[in-house]
Amino acid sequence: MQFAQFDDIGLHYRVEGDPDGAPIVFANSLGTDLRIWDRVVERLPAGLRIIRYDKRGHGLSTCVPAPYKMGQLITDAERLLDRLEVRDAVFVGLSIGGMIAQGLAVKRLDQIRAMVLSNTAAKMGTAEMWEDRIAAIRAGGLEAMADGIMERWFSKSFRAGPELGLWRNMLVRQPVEGYLGCCAAIAGTDFYTPTSGLTLPTLAIAGSEDGSSPPDLVRETAELIRGSRFELIRGAGHLPCIEAPDRYAEVLTTFLTEIGHVK
Repeated sequence: MQFAQFDDIGLHYRVEGDPDGAPIVFANSLGTDLRIWDRVVERLPAGLRIIRYDKRGHGLSTCVPAPYKMGQLITDAERLLDRLEVRDAVFVGLSIGGMIAQGLAVKRLDQIRAMVLSNTAAKMGTAEMWEDRIAAIRAGGLEAMADGIMERWFSKSFRAGPELGLWRNMLVRQPVEGYLGCCAAIAGTDFYTPTSGLTLPTLAIAGSEDGSSPPDLVRETAELIRGSRFELIRGAGHLPCIEAPDRYAEVLTTFLTEIGHVK
């Protein structure tokens, strides 16, 4: 277990692969921890230094009281990569992790040479929508919202299988304050203007059955970045790294090869 302690927070992270390899960083979605990438990282080619972490309020990282600001989440990632002496990484961000990727790319291009925006957008939902969700969870906890969230996360066929309960457990066991804190961060974020100024190599990934960030929303964000490419993973929902790890790893490996991050 690896843990980076900063003045106000501790971040749980994991480093795997080649310690001298090209760095690739994974940031996960709202209500999940770094385990969502398990099946993808084991399918990636050799020669990568693979870094995963739990954002504040999630997994084994410190949970401080809500609300959070997106700038705090970006700074957390920045400080962790500085601690690990990471430069020229490919940053793979899913959902809120993709928003962190956009913000970090604007702030620290020395840390990021390319990014993967998975099931995310420059702006996700409205402030009112997130405020309603925060109020509902304050009243009834994550358990009351879990079934609806599963419908947005996964395709109908996946929800009919035996694994669903495991991922539902991961959601409801996240700290409520951490979940609500990140909801507030998303509610206050609109990256349309800063993201439109980015020019780094970018791959956008969407799931055809995604109920949280539909493909058109992901494509719209990809079109803000000159030279980006868009890939649709059919039959998968908001977490294609779980539903379709073979296809996800294939798409990611192709991108890494094209930009010269792996040989």
